[in-house]
Amino acid sequence: MGSNADSVKEVDPASAKAGLWEDFVDIFYAPSSVFARRSDGKFGLALLFLVVVGTVLVFVTKNAMQPIFDAEFTRQTAAAMRKNPNITAEQMASMRNFSDMFVPVIFAVILTISVFGTGLILWAVGKLFDAKESVGAAIMIATYSEVPRIVQILTNAAQGLIMSPEKLNATNSVGFNLARFMNPDTASAMMIALAARVDLFTIWITVLLAIGLHVVGKIPKQQAAIAAAITWVVGALVPVFLASRSG
Repeated sequence: MGSNADSVKEVDPASAKAGLWEDFVDIFYAPSSVFARRSDGKFGLALLFLVVVGTVLVFVTKNAMQPIFDAEFTRQTAAAMRKNPNITAEQMASMRNFSDMFVPVIFAVILTISVFGTGLILWAVGKLFDAKESVGAAIMIATYSEVPRIVQILTNAAQGLIMSPEKLNATNSVGFNLARFMNPDTASAMMIALAARVDLFTIWITVLLAIGLHVVGKIPKQQAAIAAAITWVVGALVPVFLASRSG
């Protein structure tokens, strides 16, 4: 009776009735339970809640992050004007106003695309290891795996409030990643993009992907870890490619 307990994740009735709020709390200390009780693959409400909470926090903490937005926009403006001298200061100012106004919306769109993209990659990679999860279940795993982003937003804002503005010269200035120690004005954009993937929160999310794939996809932990690592590698290709284009 006990020998099948680890291979077949049975969910007790009380756990199955846990609400969305419990899921978002439990994912921090009992992720296997969350993935087991949500293995039916329904992710819509959880994704909506994640996006809404994240967007609200980005809006509320926007002032703390403003020096970083200013530094990044200044750097991008200089690069754009070097490539196209016909761009006027007025055009750049208009773009600046637009981007400042829609930062939370941009975040919501990127997060949503990230969840769907990660879920689809996880599903495809999981099939190489005979994982049993559906596409919807893979997106569910990706949704709950992104919950640490909420903590990331708060820790980034806290650093923005206590660090001196001159040190907030790039997005990675508040990142818990290798790119934090690189000069954004001299280092290769591709190297920065790759170093930014070696990030505490990204690794945390990758670990959750592995746990979810193990529980829902019903494959061994080692295979789930390899699949999650491959998903991390594939996910790194997009920012590295965009960085190569910007260079």
